Amino acid sequence: MQQDFAEIFAIKALAWLGEDDELLGVFLGSTGANSEDLRQAAIRRDGEFLGNVLDFILMNDEWVLRCAQSIDVPPTDFAIARAALPGGQLPHWT
Repeated sequence: MQQDFAEIFAIKALAWLGEDDELLGVFLGSTGANSEDLRQAAIRRDGEFLGNVLDFILMNDEWVLRCAQSIDVPPTDFAIARAALPGGQLPHWT
């Protein structure tokens, strides 16, 4: 997946996150971001911040499944999109 598509994917995931007040509160509390930060990240297509959005959703399989259903994508696309954004390269431990 190219970074442009991954950014769009993550913006859709961010929009989904914004629709869930409780989960959004957890995200904002864990990142220290505010609603203006979210808006600016989406407008600027800030790959690093958007990668953090996907990292957050990927922390919980239920969140991945709910978001995937909402934005109509396969759940496996989350890891693929995350890998295409800054900081998403998986370390090779071997």
